[in-house]
Amino acid sequence: MTDHVTTIAVGALSPYEVTVGRGVLTTVDRHIGPQAARVFLLFQSPLRTAAAALAGRISSSGREVVGFEIPDGEAGKTLSVVAEAWDLLGRATFTRTDTVVALGGGVATDVAGFIAATWLRGVPLITVPTTLLAMVDAAIGGKTGINTDAGKNLVGSFYPPKAVVCDVDVLSSQDPAAIASGLAEAIKCGFIADPGILDIVWSAPDRVRDPSSPLLRDVIERAIMVKANVVTADLHEHSVRAILNYGHTFAHAVERVEGYRWMHGYAVAVGMVFASHVASIMGLCDSALPAAHRDILSLVGLPTSYYPRRLAELSEAMAVDKKNRGTVTRMVLLKEIGDPVVVESVPPRVLEQAYEVLCAPGGGL
Repeated sequence: MTDHVTTIAVGALSPYEVTVGRGVLTTVDRHIGPQAARVFLLFQSPLRTAAAALAGRISSSGREVVGFEIPDGEAGKTLSVVAEAWDLLGRATFTRTDTVVALGGGVATDVAGFIAATWLRGVPLITVPTTLLAMVDAAIGGKTGINTDAGKNLVGSFYPPKAVVCDVDVLSSQDPAAIASGLAEAIKCGFIADPGILDIVWSAPDRVRDPSSPLLRDVIERAIMVKANVVTADLHEHSVRAILNYGHTFAHAVERVEGYRWMHGYAVAVGMVFASHVASIMGLCDSALPAAHRDILSLVGLPTSYYPRRLAELSEAMAVDKKNRGTVTRMVLLKEIGDPVVVESVPPRVLEQAYEVLCAPGGGL
């Protein structure tokens, strides 16, 4: 049974809506076009039961459902997984009027989006995020991607979905670490655009970590609104969309160095603290901003420091970051809360100084 439902519009070249509510998982089939004879349902291995139930609802309308299970975690974001999907789509005679549905976290939405974008040069896509992280980040905005040995998400495309369905009831099965990971991306939205998110977290950190709390739903909707507004203005990351990468230059480097064993939100949390130190050292922001980052991220159980003596590895990983231009490190930094700026070249000495501060004792890892 659904409660009140919120719809958030995402514009740009191919407008769509994000539906947020309780029990809205049962409405996914309504977003599938009438011409679709087949649905390619991609899901992560822990979601077999939910995928079977969704497949049953879709097939009850007379459509053929082709299920495709991918490994959980970053192991599902590989070219071999995509190639297997392409082969399956070919055997199923999947056409341009058929639909891809992604059920799962950010890995599922990223890889399903890439498959939808590349099969027949583009087929309809519906994303059904089942993690907090995916709801506020990966499922919205049309970024698709897979990982390579060179780094994370270096192969991909911009391909907006036809619809996004966020059923907050599914978060009840999320463990506290996964909720904290998702909150990192929501808090990022607070730092770059909506300080109201930070106010909610400051006022009730325990309640925003509760999947049943209306405060968490408020944070989800606010974060989605931030991302919707940004990608509507700049789908292909030519200008303002870059601000959504706040904390991600260092975060993606951490993920690669750690062999993708770190949760994405945990890496983003450390990445935001690192970026705040960079901004402070460069004189862009008040010296109190790094402390504000550490304090609010710690409130929801996120790390705020990293290990010493790994800067060489991290620098190598940051050098292939897709946000860079040429050989310089390009970063999103804050002048103050709600006022992000893209700095085209951060001096190596500043990165070194920021890293030393980040790794200082008592930082929060």
